[in-house]
Order: sequence, then structure tokens, then C-alpha cells
Amino acid sequence: MSGKTLFITGASSGIGAATARLAASRGWRVGLFARRADRLGALVNELGTGNAIALPGDVTQFSDQQAALDRMAEAFGGIDAAFANAGRGLDAPGTEGGDVNEWQAMIGVNIMGLLFTAKAALPHLKERQGQLLMTGSAAGRIHIKGSVYGASKWFVHGYAGNLVEEMREWGGRCTLIAPGMVDTDFFDEAKPKAIRADEVASAALYALEAGDHASVREVFLMPR
Repeated sequence: MSGKTLFITGASSGIGAATARLAASRGWRVGLFARRADRLGALVNELGTGNAIALPGDVTQFSDQQAALDRMAEAFGGIDAAFANAGRGLDAPGTEGGDVNEWQAMIGVNIMGLLFTAKAALPHLKERQGQLLMTGSAAGRIHIKGSVYGASKWFVHGYAGNLVEEMREWGGRCTLIAPGMVDTDFFDEAKPKAIRADEVASAALYALEAGDHASVREVFLMPR
């Protein structure tokens, strides 16, 4: 059993909720950050109040993330890891057919929200030589016709590599979790042949529990 602590954004469903469940089952105490307070409360009830804390907030607001991390650190005595998992896609595809308001909203979550998680978490992680995880995507490794969403994930992949170099100065680690299509609420219809959220959670826990001498920099998963 770990006894360590993990902060998760986008924790109310999908990969975030699955990671919270798996981590809690392995002895981690988890801080659950998302906008949907009702879902967070239900997940805390499922995992147990000694194992989880609900931290409602908006990932696009730096002050919300700072306050949530401070609250979690006070409740659990510190933070060993953070998972910048929150993300969103687009309804209007391509560049010419894209919606500029959708782009701004997506960049607010996929890029600025992730940057805010990193900036807010690093002071806490530095105290424990902790680890930061980020949800990337197969879309951040290939070129997809006109995909602005894919371009946002290219940013995540590049930034994760840059942050590895920043965090290694004080013994910290950064890991990119890069799945292909995952069967979550991200899509309007079920994707039975896609990767399951619990399989991505297993990848996240593999990186977190790889050992003190291993720095797992990327876990790349694709559907079979």
C-alpha cells in the first residue's frame, strides 16, 4: 500500500475517475478536482472520506487550482503527485470549418488549464521530489487533417518533455500518458473497441509506482 497522495484534475468521470478508483485501491489518498461537485461527492462516498477529498473548481482558473492544492495539502499533510488530466474536444472539425469560440474554450482547458495545474502543483511536489502526470493523446504524435484539438495535444507532448528537464533539477519526475481513442464521456456514443478508462488508469499507476530510480517519461497506449 502506497500511503502517498495524488491530485487529479478532470476527476469526475472518465480517466480521472478511473485513476482515482485504482489509486485509492492501492492505498493512495486522492484529491478530486472538477467542476461537477455532485459527481465528486459521489466518488468520495464510494472511495471513503479517509481516502478522498472533493475539490470542486474550474481548471481554467489558476486561483481555483491553487486553493484546491493548498486545501488538499492541509488535509493530507502534503502532495506526492499530480495528474493534469482535464481536457475537452471540439464539435466543429478542421480549421476553415472550426468555431473560434470553441477553440478558445478548448485551449483554456487543454493548454492553460494544464499549465495552471503544473504551476500550482510544483511548489507542493518540490517538497517531496514528487511527480507530475499529464494526459496527452495519440493525436499529439501524428498529423490529422486540420485538427486544432490534435495541435493542442502536440503542445502537451512538447511541454511534458520540457518539464522533465525543469523538474529533474530537484529530483522530480514528469510523465506523459498518451492514449489513443478511449471509451469515455468525451464521445457522444460508446466506443466498444476503444481503450477503457481503467486501462489508462493502470498506465498512470504504472508510472507512479515504477520505483525510485526509474523516470517513466511516456506511456503510449493504442487500441488493439
